[in-house]
Amino acid sequence: MRILIVTGSSGGHIFPALGFLEVLKDKYKNIETLLVLPKKSIVNQTQTFGHKVDYISISPIKLRFDFKNIAAILKFFKSFLESIFILSVFRPHIVVGFGSLTCIPLVMSAWLFRIKTLIHEQNVVPGRANRFLARFTDKITISFAETRGYLKDYQKKIALTGNPLRKELIRVDKNKAISFFGFSDDKFTILVMGGSLGSHNINVEFLRAISTISDKRNLQIIHLSGFKDYDLLKQNYKDSNVNVRLFGFLQSMQYAYSACDLVICRAGATSIAEVIFFGIPAIIIPYPYAYGHQLGNAKVLESKGCAIIIQDKELDTDILRQVIVNLLNNSDKLNEMHRSYDNLYMPNANDLLADMVLSLN
Repeated sequence: MRILIVTGSSGGHIFPALGFLEVLKDKYKNIETLLVLPKKSIVNQTQTFGHKVDYISISPIKLRFDFKNIAAILKFFKSFLESIFILSVFRPHIVVGFGSLTCIPLVMSAWLFRIKTLIHEQNVVPGRANRFLARFTDKITISFAETRGYLKDYQKKIALTGNPLRKELIRVDKNKAISFFGFSDDKFTILVMGGSLGSHNINVEFLRAISTISDKRNLQIIHLSGFKDYDLLKQNYKDSNVNVRLFGFLQSMQYAYSACDLVICRAGATSIAEVIFFGIPAIIIPYPYAYGHQLGNAKVLESKGCAIIIQDKELDTDILRQVIVNLLNNSDKLNEMHRSYDNLYMPNANDLLADMVLSLN
């Protein structure tokens, strides 16, 4: 069997696709796969993770009239020709889309050629591409039960699988994880991250908030800054008397998740899926744009009692410090937040999605 997987340029789309590919590769040796990405993607700039990869020409299309947008529209039409060529050469039995504009030409072309298709939605609120493709695809898999309410016309197509995770994201013994960072096992560990590229707003406000906490002796910080703010934070942390491990990017995220007692993060679909898997009490600061996807994701965790939301526009030093201090002084609240994840975690998301895809053949 041949399965083609297409996904967008962001980590929130790529990492679930990679998790799904890893399951196919491990469980089904007779399946041939092809991953299709936009030419401008984080994987294109780093590595292809050992998977066979092809690319199509596509750029975001904005609602404005200018040269860049005209070029993007022309690329979009060009991507249909590239998609037809890829399909004719690879000849997949099934096409699986993980969201974004990149999926439209390939999934639509597959539909025209009567190739079975499935789309996976990582967010609570479906993206525009998946909303459009829902009427054409054979199956829709979702990460959150709440997504059903946004796709009311397609209930018979929908299956709840959860969001696939990369296989290296396994729970590590906490003492081993703490030792990985050279930390003490008797201190409170906070993980700060702003998505695959980092968040300047979170970086700056957290630095200020943690610097104004009077007693920091029992705190230790894992801060994933992204590369743009790395030097800025490195210089400022030198003078803040904070026990911190600062990373522009951390590949071994299983250690960070397993070591921490509290996470401060955005609400991208992949980050949320990982936080749910590890069951970490969270302060979530949703990215305010991208059609409100992140706020929808964060509200699910808040409604279950797993997280506290701070809106990006309301984020400042005093608010963030107060929320952190309140949690530090309330171990019962933290334990309750941790236990609340039992109602959210979906085991075997990778296997469930793989089985759903194979059932189409």
